[in-house]
Amino acid sequence: MRKVLPMSRIREMEPYMDAKVLDYIHEGQIEAFEGFEDFDLIAFDWYDVRSERTAASQMLLYLDREDLFVFCEDDAAEDAAQAALLVPEEEALSNEQVLHRFFVRLLRGDMAHLDRLEADISDGETEVLTGAHEAYLDRIIAWRQELLRLKRYYEQLDSIFDELAENDNSLLGKQNTRRFANLGNRMERYLNAVQSLRESVAQLREAYQSQLSIQQNDLMKIFTVVTAVFLPLTLLVGWYGMNFVGMPELHWKYGYPAVILVSVGIVAALVIYFKKKKWL
Repeated sequence: MRKVLPMSRIREMEPYMDAKVLDYIHEGQIEAFEGFEDFDLIAFDWYDVRSERTAASQMLLYLDREDLFVFCEDDAAEDAAQAALLVPEEEALSNEQVLHRFFVRLLRGDMAHLDRLEADISDGETEVLTGAHEAYLDRIIAWRQELLRLKRYYEQLDSIFDELAENDNSLLGKQNTRRFANLGNRMERYLNAVQSLRESVAQLREAYQSQLSIQQNDLMKIFTVVTAVFLPLTLLVGWYGMNFVGMPELHWKYGYPAVILVSVGIVAALVIYFKKKKWL
């Protein structure tokens, strides 16, 4: 028998499952994989890479020689499990074969999702290097969170597939243990891809911080140049603001225009100097 049910209906399957399963589950002892003499218990947080939702939903699988049950935390997980467990009537598959197909279908589209992430991160790197903006920081944070969710998801599945490939209770045939070993190898490739992308995002964040520092340095440079330009003018203002009696420029007919020309000359000379030094 094969069934997909919500977690709330798990007791309905009690007559078909080992007597100690429910006690074991309700005691909270279930981990990613538990292999017993006559059955396997598999629990993991399913993450749908094909939708916009970021919350994971728990799935609990019970497998013995006659039955395969999938219990789901919410409707989204239940719909995904129903689609993954669907087997045409003309196909006579064993429960272990259906279990393998179940995981293959759940993982359909994951590699394409990783490829899209890689392309987005690569494009983001180009944009950040041309100029850092606050909006990029939100994108970097979103990428980090997505990659962390994928890392946790694939680590669970990698552990499960390794245990199924070990097949300590001989519940699976040799051909299917090889299939789960292949799925384990696929999870390792996915994990390596996720780790590589996480390193890229870390480097991208460092590049973003560097661009911010460069922009701040450019701003400080402008302030420094403006201060340097107006410092001589401040000296002139202070000098002629002393109002000493013996200052002939104060009574000179062309004193005011002369100060203006001197001020303009000083500003022009400093601007030309700063441009030659490439400070402007």
